[in-house]
Amino acid sequence: MRIVLDTNVFVSGMLKPFSIPGEILRRVGSGYLTLCFDARILAEYREVLYRPKFKLDRDDVSVMLDYIQESGEWGVIETLLQKLPDRDDEAFLEIALGSKVKYLITGNKKDFPQRKEYKISVVTPREFIELLL
Repeated sequence: MRIVLDTNVFVSGMLKPFSIPGEILRRVGSGYLTLCFDARILAEYREVLYRPKFKLDRDDVSVMLDYIQESGEWGVIETLLQKLPDRDDEAFLEIALGSKVKYLITGNKKDFPQRKEYKISVVTPREFIELLL
């Protein structure tokens, strides 16, 4: 299953591997889930994960990002007709729409308006795992 993963979920999964976001990352690592992304998303993942405040091992981050680039899917961008309040979130929605994924997973659903014409579901990590089960 192809998904788009907001940075907040990715970071949470790296910080707490036995959390629900960690479960999502494990499913990515197992090949059960495929991340769709573009250069903007990868750059944001990299920039946030390397922040000193998170104290993540740089080698672990590098391995995970390399894996995503090799096993993930470069997404197709669908330009939004209506901009989002946080312009940094637009890349995630543009890739989700353009790549026609079923789910965009985020810890901040309010940042992504639900619209019938989008034909994707914006869900929290918990909602996503519950849907899988």
